[in-house]
Amino acid sequence: MPSDFVLKSMNAVHRGLLKVSGGKAGWDALGMPVLELTTTGRKSGQPRTVMLTSPLQEGDAIVVVASRGGDDHSPAWYHNLTANPDVQVSWKGEPARPMHARVASAEERERMWPQIASKFKNYASYQAKTSRVIPLVLLEPK
Repeated sequence: MPSDFVLKSMNAVHRGLLKVSGGKAGWDALGMPVLELTTTGRKSGQPRTVMLTSPLQEGDAIVVVASRGGDDHSPAWYHNLTANPDVQVSWKGEPARPMHARVASAEERERMWPQIASKFKNYASYQAKTSRVIPLVLLEPK
């Protein structure tokens, strides 16, 4: 599983690409739109920002996957938003806007997961690596 160092390095490289390109490159990765998610640290209370891909969008909701590469533990951003679902999202390079995060219900996940896993095989392989059910999170306008 990727270490925290590797994950943070990947995010830093991605942010560097956005900066160097003046925001013109880096808003698409692996055929998925990229977003910047800012949560509030559940322990620190400080803003925490991460770059994520969204394999699915439904109406105004942006869906992200709390996979952490198939690790047995959910990513820190997931724990942060479950503790405080008020988040900021910069979508495709637009200014950040307030959104509400919620974990997909079992029924929603059952409907969405096959769509995601069939189109983006990496998510199917992540689920195969772990016994935990990888959560889907819906980011919805406030």
